Amino acid sequence: MTPEGRVKARIKAYLKTTDAWWYMPVQNGMGVIGIPDFIMCFQGRFVGIECKAPGKERTVTENQRRQLDGIAAAQGCVAVVTDVEQVKTLLSALSRA
Repeated sequence: MTPEGRVKARIKAYLKTTDAWWYMPVQNGMGVIGIPDFIMCFQGRFVGIECKAPGKERTVTENQRRQLDGIAAAQGCVAVVTDVEQVKTLLSALSRA
């Protein structure tokens, strides 16, 4: 498994323990180019999470950035993460908002 794959697997395992609705879009070229790795609704908030291997958080592609910016412009929440702890922190902050 790739380093990014390990990040995704840990996040997926964590999300299964939450009350968030989420899914991972299939990246097969038939969907939206650059869509975040995780799309979710958490306590009424739309959230897009892009996963990167540790140390690679600055390698977001133009297509990924365009999608993240679009979600943010629509008042959704976006994050580029390299660790499941960042997702836990994000959801904790959203639950207090």
